[in-house]
Amino acid sequence: MILLSKYLIHIRSSSQTKLNRKSHTSPSQYLVLQKKMELSCRTIISLLLLFLSSSITITNAEDLEDPSSSSSSIISRFQRYLQINTAQPTPNYEESTQFLLSQAKSLSLEAQTFEFVQSKPFILLKWPGSNPNLPSILLNSHTDVVPVEHEKWSHPPFGAHLDSLGNIYARGSQDMKCVGMQYLEAIRKLKASGFHPLRSVYLSFVPDEEIGGHDGVKKFVDSDVFTNMNLGIILDEGLASPSEDYRVFYAERSPWWLVIKATGQPGHGAKLYDNSAMENLFKSIESVRRFRASQFDLVKAGLKAEGEVVSINMAFLKAGTPSPTGFVMNLQPSVAQAGFDIRVPPTADPESLERRIAEEWAPASRNMTFELGQFKQKANMHDKFGKPLLTATDISNPWWDLLEEAVRKANGKLGKPEIFPAATDSRYFRELGFPAIGFSPMANTPILLHDHNEFLNQDEYLKGVDVYVSIIKAYASYVEHTRKEGSKDEL
Repeated sequence: MILLSKYLIHIRSSSQTKLNRKSHTSPSQYLVLQKKMELSCRTIISLLLLFLSSSITITNAEDLEDPSSSSSSIISRFQRYLQINTAQPTPNYEESTQFLLSQAKSLSLEAQTFEFVQSKPFILLKWPGSNPNLPSILLNSHTDVVPVEHEKWSHPPFGAHLDSLGNIYARGSQDMKCVGMQYLEAIRKLKASGFHPLRSVYLSFVPDEEIGGHDGVKKFVDSDVFTNMNLGIILDEGLASPSEDYRVFYAERSPWWLVIKATGQPGHGAKLYDNSAMENLFKSIESVRRFRASQFDLVKAGLKAEGEVVSINMAFLKAGTPSPTGFVMNLQPSVAQAGFDIRVPPTADPESLERRIAEEWAPASRNMTFELGQFKQKANMHDKFGKPLLTATDISNPWWDLLEEAVRKANGKLGKPEIFPAATDSRYFRELGFPAIGFSPMANTPILLHDHNEFLNQDEYLKGVDVYVSIIKAYASYVEHTRKEGSKDEL
């Protein structure tokens, strides 16, 4: 711009000199020269104004853009979280806690860290609302992940490698560090836009979900900290969706861990016995297999979704007498055991299933016994009010309508509400009667939680951030309203 200004001065000066030198020219020639000079000056002035306007536009854009809100910065923070190895059974909670607290500080969020169990930090962040009397919102996520088999991965599972297609490979990229960071990034965007919540928004980053949550959310919901939060709705994890519709969950199957034990007469490996331990156990396994097939057939036929049937899978088989080289082969064992992972939907009849276990799968008449582990004892089928552990997905639940509308405004679409096929921390909230919705905004994504080469595409992750911007804004702005029939929404 300085060069252009100097050039303008030079033209005007040289043109004036020419006019002075040619004072002997005719009036008509003088006018022609003068017009040429004026035209040159106007051209240069136009260029100056254009350059100046462009400079101002560029400068303003640079001034307005917050480097921390750029897509590359958002992805970088996600990668940093994924690179912290929080795999069970030895999660690095110390490093993940420091990282999350640093993010909370950068967002000026209130932060507390609790240890309901030593060395298992529970992080609770708060974005205070302007009306603390309204029920608050809890955005829940867990910090731990499941173990990995390093040699089965194409990229290091804690490297957060970004490939040429934009896929980020890491354990936890789907389950569920993505959602925890999307909460934070959504709040970052909302704060930058000047939004102020009416309701208080809490974020919880919890330990040990992958091993049952007994030292995490279970102890949290039994604490005064939880009671004093005045919660109205909880959002927790969902699943990736291979289609363009997001999956959303209003309930989940309760885990029952079953161990069947068979006993029988021991003896030589060459002798045929009736009702040996192994024979009795095989009869039970076959009975279990037939039941499993009948349930799976309903899913294959499209009559029921995966979360609507009882699933059962064998987890271990234990029998035989160990030897230095393996097992003693010429000795029939007197005891044999099999373990099964059973998942029971809230719509099932638990008493009927327990009768089936006692009468068909482990009958005392065949010298069999069974145990249902601690999961069965704690994973209730009903809440404290005696109702099934289901979150309403109709007009009785205003949070559901708000979620649908918020996702739509973010150019997304929810699929049919489902029962989550496995277990999450949501069950502990539902047991106390709170509405809890499982939702992880990952469309057009293969389901890879707990699998090798777990990944999430960066574009899908960024879109999920915008979806949560819409959801948090809708939830935090919601004021109870009167329905058409005159009754008030219950929160």
